[in-house]
Amino acid sequence: MNGQTRKDIKPGLEVEIVQKQDQRSGRRTRGIVKDILTNSITHPHGIKVRLQTGEVGRVQTIIG
Repeated sequence: MNGQTRKDIKPGLEVEIVQKQDQRSGRRTRGIVKDILTNSITHPHGIKVRLQTGEVGRVQTIIG
């Protein structure tokens, strides 16, 4: 699943995000969702979330 729809993402899910500084390289960070930061229903670049580690980025893949 991709991370473009807000209803698919819930706190506690494992996801892969791309952080702002990694957008050019495409480097992904895996973690557990703590907070959902995007208010809109969808976003073409991925829903912005905060992981439990405090890292912020846009969801690229939903792992589980």
